[in-house]
Amino acid sequence: MKYIELNISVADAEQSEIVMALLSDYPFEAFDEAEGELRAYIQVADWCQNRQWIEPMLLEQGLKFGALEIEQQNWNAEWESGFEAVDVEGERPIRIRAEHHEAPQEGIIDVVIAPRMSFGTGHHTTTALMSKTIAESDVQGKKGLDMGCGTGVLAIVALKCGAKSMVAVDIDDWACDSCRDSIALSGVAEAVDVRCGSIDMARGEQFDFILANINRNILQMMMADFADSLQSGGWIAMSGFLEEDAQAVADAAAQYGMERVREQERDGWIVMVCKKL
Repeated sequence: MKYIELNISVADAEQSEIVMALLSDYPFEAFDEAEGELRAYIQVADWCQNRQWIEPMLLEQGLKFGALEIEQQNWNAEWESGFEAVDVEGERPIRIRAEHHEAPQEGIIDVVIAPRMSFGTGHHTTTALMSKTIAESDVQGKKGLDMGCGTGVLAIVALKCGAKSMVAVDIDDWACDSCRDSIALSGVAEAVDVRCGSIDMARGEQFDFILANINRNILQMMMADFADSLQSGGWIAMSGFLEEDAQAVADAAAQYGMERVREQERDGWIVMVCKKL
């Protein structure tokens, strides 16, 4: 499988976050931030279908960019070698790391992932926000759904915080492979059911909680399915959208009987928790 590596020059971390938010409306599968540059990855077929909208959008923002075709395996090796561990602060601190990193001290939730090209390494603000939200929530003995699981980091965090079982779903085969590797490395494979596909892969099942770190458009599109999949009184934590889009997401949730109960903001990104009435 071949990918396009889109290299975009950015002034600072704030602009990088804004550009990621703009690109999240398109099927980009991973982002990598470096000083003065944002690298975004999309399959060649998806790039060909969406290039006519992506390029004018970036030009309107006054951004300089270039596109390079790369092989999946080459990128995978580069991603793993450059991955750095992430520490998520809070009442229940979390360390998200690769297998070669040192394990954290006792009392810190240890999440080991296979950091391939899947979204969800912990470096992005939304992944850290979601992880912190899970650690602060009651998941003890409960069954959850991680929709758009990527590396499986959120499902692993939930299980490490006491969840009984997780269903992890992603539309990308590579993400599903990464998730399977990650749950094995973290020692929770027996408690996770990994499924490749969209929300229909979990349709007809009931969950105590749902984790969805996806972009706003997909969240809104799946909202009815989320509501149907939640037990009465269950909750959903959503991220992947900016503060200015929070009301639109809350309104979409309310339309299907889910009430916003709390939210957190960091660097303009939001994580929102809604409860099914």
